[in-house]
Amino acid sequence: MSKLVIVESPHKATMIKKYLGKSYDVTASVGHIRDLPAAKLSVDIKNDFAPKYAIVKGKEKLVKELKEKAENSDEVLLATDPDREGEA
Repeated sequence: MSKLVIVESPHKATMIKKYLGKSYDVTASVGHIRDLPAAKLSVDIKNDFAPKYAIVKGKEKLVKELKEKAENSDEVLLATDPDREGEA
């Protein structure tokens, strides 16, 4: 059974990996990977103002890798920081 753990910091990923062991794939997002675009209306007015997130420029490859890892994992654990970047 494989588990994917997503954290923000590469240093945290390295440290956590030491404690969790080989059945965990600990990966860093290196900050937020999506945001509300400033150039467009960032909410869907017709859908109870649901946010319309966009992938941060330069993070497309990382998002693709995270999706592939998630699809091949039995469980995904989101262990980001409790701040704006961790929520995005």
